[in-house]
Amino acid sequence: MTMQEKAGQVLVAFFSGKDYSAQAAVIKKLHLGGVIMMGDNIPVASGGSNSNSGDSGGATGGAAGVDTAALKAATKKLSSALASERSWPGIVGVDQEGGQVARVQAPLTEWPTGMTYGAANDPALTEKASQALNQDLADLGFTMNFAPDADVTIGPADPVIGARSMGSDPSLVATNAEAAWKGAVAAGVIPSLKHFPGHGSVTSDSHVGLPVQSASVSALEARDWVPFKESISAGVPMIMMGHIAVTSLDPGVASSVSSASYKALRDLGFEGVVVTDALNMGALTESYSTGQETVAALKAGADLLIMPSDVSAAHAAIVAAVKNGSLKESRLDEAAARVVALQMMQQHKLEAASSGDDADSSSTDAESSDLDPATESQAISAAAITTFGSKCSGPLVSGGIRISGGNATDRARLASAAEEAGLSVGNGTSVALLGTGSAYATADVVVALDAPYGLANSQATTKVALYGRTEGAFDALIDVLTGDAEATGMLPVEVGDLPIGTSCGS
Repeated sequence: MTMQEKAGQVLVAFFSGKDYSAQAAVIKKLHLGGVIMMGDNIPVASGGSNSNSGDSGGATGGAAGVDTAALKAATKKLSSALASERSWPGIVGVDQEGGQVARVQAPLTEWPTGMTYGAANDPALTEKASQALNQDLADLGFTMNFAPDADVTIGPADPVIGARSMGSDPSLVATNAEAAWKGAVAAGVIPSLKHFPGHGSVTSDSHVGLPVQSASVSALEARDWVPFKESISAGVPMIMMGHIAVTSLDPGVASSVSSASYKALRDLGFEGVVVTDALNMGALTESYSTGQETVAALKAGADLLIMPSDVSAAHAAIVAAVKNGSLKESRLDEAAARVVALQMMQQHKLEAASSGDDADSSSTDAESSDLDPATESQAISAAAITTFGSKCSGPLVSGGIRISGGNATDRARLASAAEEAGLSVGNGTSVALLGTGSAYATADVVVALDAPYGLANSQATTKVALYGRTEGAFDALIDVLTGDAEATGMLPVEVGDLPIGTSCGS
């Protein structure tokens, strides 16, 4: 590869709007390794929407929603441009965790929060759900998903990750994060475990500024690094490096541009691709001029660099840094080789799977065509629902339900699920919904839709942690409220005085 080609191979660009032809031209000009599609890149049908409703709710675009045919055509155009530059496939990536982070909305299946998986704590279900989610992406032409989240949350003091985390127990997060990325691999999508060295235990937002992690290395090894270490042992192909200043490693320096942070990750035994978090985030842009943050990350140990503020400037800066000697060409070669190897491995697995010769396939591969995403989404929500209080089993409502709280979409979905089950709406048991940021509520039944912390100060006979606001989650909720199903989930975080593992009757 030429210097220009190597510099492009390690870059994943973002772009504004839906001019895919213009983006394809940039791919070819800069020899880019890939692109990431954000919400405003997703084509929508006439009258549709690809945005979340307020309060982090679900898609409100109705049946129209995303124009999937146009999206497939877009990813095909971008993939063709990437393929014209090399004999291995390029990266068409997306951020699709489920819950609050979902760039592609309806008619794709909605998925609940990451905390759902911790509450269900059933790795087999987690893997099936992740495979179904990522199969939808693969069908649309995506090859990489910057998920799952393996952060261990510290609870309400964690202002950013919150319900994106699977929980506060490192072992629980580790088990289910591993299952989640294996599900993505089974679907033919490259996953990215994030955000090393751990974003769930810092108290500020790296999108805005630079969070500081003051914990010792030994404390990080016992908490934040457990999920990463266990997934490394299991063969995770890619890990995302966050923008966090770890005082015990490199004081005041973001981990994404800190050689000590990359060394810490490599010392855990990781030999795969390290991808940066978005390079246009405030944690870096407040300290680096355009293009230089990319060179700094590459020099420190990053292999794949996503979303530099100006990809042309980033490409030029990498070439210039090698030419002037501030970046060793061997470091660029190492990064490019890792990225190429990952993509060639993925190509080999897909070709082997299509021919039926993939001896390393997961046991769930053969079932992929049988996985219905809507069914799997509801199943994981049903397994996660957690109830507690003075009454937590049997019929929890009588004479219908009176709904308050949440947002308009939440209330409409709960009402629809209730009516479909033959439960009247507008009278009977009061049910209050706690949305994102809701402190507490008073009702006969209080339901937390995202992280369950607001239940601690709520006054209710029955308290329910639902961990999601999808149609499937509300259907599962109604089954529990009517007594048709038992709540089998357990709290994956502390809620007030209630410890991790609290469930109905415990």
